[in-house]
Amino acid sequence: MLIRSETAADFTTISRVNYQAFKNHPHHKPGAEPTEQLIVERLRADNALTLSLVAEIDHQIVGHIAISPVTIASGQQHWYGLGPVAVLPAVQGQGIGSSLIRKAIDTMIQRGAEGIVVLGEPGYYNRFGFKVCDAITLPGVPAEYFMAITLKDTSAEGHIAYHPAFQ
Repeated sequence: MLIRSETAADFTTISRVNYQAFKNHPHHKPGAEPTEQLIVERLRADNALTLSLVAEIDHQIVGHIAISPVTIASGQQHWYGLGPVAVLPAVQGQGIGSSLIRKAIDTMIQRGAEGIVVLGEPGYYNRFGFKVCDAITLPGVPAEYFMAITLKDTSAEGHIAYHPAFQ
């Protein structure tokens, strides 16, 4: 497996991977169409896609991860949101998503990020060091599903806001 930065030639395939990965996903209402591919497209269009990595197997893109800036009410800088993370259903459970997450975290450390937040399953994201942090919150979601990982010796506090593409 090769993990690399996206190129313009990948945009259509990235949208397809995100759509297929989230079609019929349990967190979507039955019959609802996924919107994760639209989120990535809007982030890219607004130049707010800080990091966009793809996973390739045999020269075929099978996974994607996005990282974008978040705003913290108290003004801390250099914090980012992880997601969406997408892996084609046919190859899920093979460590592709985990590899993308680890590579994204390592890349953001190299880029000087202070921390990363994620909205997701605690049982999955805890293994990468994400933990519930009472000092930072995402209004309107159960606290146990909003986690953070601090990448430097700093802390953050306050409400988090994702880019408008997520709305």
